[in-house]
Amino acid sequence: MSKQFWIATAAALAVTLGAAGAGWTFIVKPMRADAPLMPTYDVVDESGKIVGQYTVPSDDLIAKEPDAEAIMYGKRLLNETARLLPDNVGAGLNCNSCHLAQGKLDKGAPYINAYNFYPRVMPRAGKEVNLVMRINGCFQRSMNGKPLDPKSEEMTGMIAYMKWLGQGLPKEHMVKVEGAGKIDETLVPDPVNGQAVYAAQCAVCHGNDGEGKKDQFGDYTFPPLWGDDSFNIGAGMARTYKAAAFVKYNMPVSVHLDGTLGQGGVLTDQEAIDVSEYFTHMPRPDFAGKVKDWPTGKKPKDARY
Repeated sequence: MSKQFWIATAAALAVTLGAAGAGWTFIVKPMRADAPLMPTYDVVDESGKIVGQYTVPSDDLIAKEPDAEAIMYGKRLLNETARLLPDNVGAGLNCNSCHLAQGKLDKGAPYINAYNFYPRVMPRAGKEVNLVMRINGCFQRSMNGKPLDPKSEEMTGMIAYMKWLGQGLPKEHMVKVEGAGKIDETLVPDPVNGQAVYAAQCAVCHGNDGEGKKDQFGDYTFPPLWGDDSFNIGAGMARTYKAAAFVKYNMPVSVHLDGTLGQGGVLTDQEAIDVSEYFTHMPRPDFAGKVKDWPTGKKPKDARY
């Protein structure tokens, strides 16, 4: 055992106070001295050349920022979107239902590059999309709700958090993290097997009928995967292969000890595709704006419409 481990363990001693004949016992749990360091990734320029290193920042550093209040508000909104923005969220989801570990997780739909990634031309929109438009697209699709005022305190806060997470990297630089991992899109989905995979691996958290699981306060601990409270048909997660690339590398959570959430590494590509075909094709809200998607063509083969 390391010296740090024993120092931390010593902090677990019980302290008993006996003032005025009354006593309380406080147990101070030791910090894990062997906890992993914050992940570090390469930073690349436009040509793909490695130009530096990026370390995922601790939220403890936010207080040192001049716009700390906005950053913290944005962080909270991303975590508690449905509760704090009920007029804009029509589902039971939060932004971080899909953007895992507060957007800090490689292959877990991270926000790390979001501030530098936009604006850019997006095939689904058929035009240039900036970060405000991208966030509002998520509100309308993944949240099945309504867009925020682009100049609102809420939008400003969310962008402030994403900018902070990017740690001031030059606009032409990107951290080598991915939104999702690779998946074999030549595989043919089998929804019957997908139903079996769902029952074995997913239902314990997301419910037998995809309804999700709520805590004692009525908030979703695990998001619904179909039904009225889930993302609508226009969301990226409603596409089989796109969903499978997320599922393969992030689900089910807490199945082993390495990784921020102990995620991924359980399902094969085929199983991830099968289960994604199953749950993405279950009933969910429609999206009226779908008629405007992919105006220049290039519609992916797993698009639902």
